Amino acid sequence: MKKWLVLVVAIVMMVTAACSGSGQKKSGGSAAQELTYATTSDAVGLSPIMTNDSVSANVIDQVYETLFERNIKTNEIEPLLAESYETPDDQTWVIKLKKDIKFQDGTDFNAEAVKYTFDKFRDPKTAAPRASLLEPIESVNVVDDNTVEIKTKYPYGPLLAALSHSNAAIVSPEADQSQDLMKEPVGTGPFKFVSWTPGDQIVLEKNKDYWRDPAKLDKVTYKVVPEVSTAISMLQTGKVQFLDALPTEQVKRIEALKNVNVSKEEGTPVSYLGFNMSKEPMNNPEFRQAVAYSLDRASYVKKMNGLGVEGNSLIGPKVFGYDASADDAGYAYDPEKAKEMVKKNDFGSKALTILTPNRDNYMLMAEIAQSQLQDAGFNVKIESMEWGTFLDTVRDGKYDITFLGWANSTSDGSELLYPNFHSDNIGSSNRVQYNNPDFDKLVDESRENIDEDVRAKKLDQANKLIVKDAPIVVMNHGVNTSATDKSVKGLKLDPTGSWKLYNVYRE
Repeated sequence: MKKWLVLVVAIVMMVTAACSGSGQKKSGGSAAQELTYATTSDAVGLSPIMTNDSVSANVIDQVYETLFERNIKTNEIEPLLAESYETPDDQTWVIKLKKDIKFQDGTDFNAEAVKYTFDKFRDPKTAAPRASLLEPIESVNVVDDNTVEIKTKYPYGPLLAALSHSNAAIVSPEADQSQDLMKEPVGTGPFKFVSWTPGDQIVLEKNKDYWRDPAKLDKVTYKVVPEVSTAISMLQTGKVQFLDALPTEQVKRIEALKNVNVSKEEGTPVSYLGFNMSKEPMNNPEFRQAVAYSLDRASYVKKMNGLGVEGNSLIGPKVFGYDASADDAGYAYDPEKAKEMVKKNDFGSKALTILTPNRDNYMLMAEIAQSQLQDAGFNVKIESMEWGTFLDTVRDGKYDITFLGWANSTSDGSELLYPNFHSDNIGSSNRVQYNNPDFDKLVDESRENIDEDVRAKKLDQANKLIVKDAPIVVMNHGVNTSATDKSVKGLKLDPTGSWKLYNVYRE
């Protein structure tokens, strides 16, 4: 009898051990810690220098690191790969780097790597999509192995914010010269690249030689699931454990799942309708005003199930440079005035296309806007595209009207206005082709100053100018969301909507 009892206990223990091997062991346990994240779109690429989209950044942020990072709790910028910094004068930044850090290919992180990264990023031949981020830098100089000196063209207040942006992450020079970092990334971060099957999944693994304590997760899989409803079903059944940017029409369904925690935090992102200012009739101010008067954005925000904040101001409440008075510079919903302007100018005679990426939140915006514009007398249809193709098409100006968004990853208004709407960036990140010398001057003045009060004033003026000029119409300011299996612990969303998995584990 005792032998049978011992046998039964042994079998029970074996079954229990087998069942606990699903990646849900407590941190420090013997079972592999695994996390699967579902995304409706594949990454465009995996190089911080050559990408400028949130889908790619979600991977890049785990593999690479920046000199500085923003503290989620305090919103202050703190050293990461940097040890400290000083500013001998208004245009010089001397940055001390942490020692004994290696890239995932075994090469040294040092001042030469920082110079290589920033020089390549700024080189016009590189054609970095986010080159504007480091445009104010005049030169990057190596003082010694662990000290780099940055000279700026003018006093540049947002430099530390720029250096905390994921696109300013430091790459391995040796890896960049020997392989394609768009396909095989190499950084100093807590996770290493394993594989990428385009259209299917990207796999990362723990960097066991990471310069801080190793990550708690052993393996991270980014699973491409084009249908969000399918992704939610996979979350419900445990096949994936993490979703973000939840579509508004699915929020209630997700919140009803017993095995899921949902997080909502008002953040820095902004979504807007954008006009191609290089084409008729979009370059006609009355056309843009008629569109703005047609859009019932308050009604749209109500349909977002708490995932949007209404406002005309392009700079949002969580972004430096915001002033509530900017909301008064925009155009309130006035359907009768819209119809009158459409009829007067015969705007309905020209067939126009709304181009949108095939992502649920953008599609919802497009469908609501199409209905309201047609009610006003416009003749519009919708065309949707895969994320990467959409970004290329809009950058090249091959559209009439579109929907765009910006995460405001530095939480600084100048790094919203300059890349997206300054004429310097037409043909790259200024996708609406906006060109206004008065606006450019105000934005330049907001960047070329280290006095925060002066910067805030210039940003407010530029913000009100663009809201009134209406090359864009703000649809909503964002609420960042995530849905995680209840076994997932330690995940924190940044106000920008970004996230890092370094402190995440499962129990």
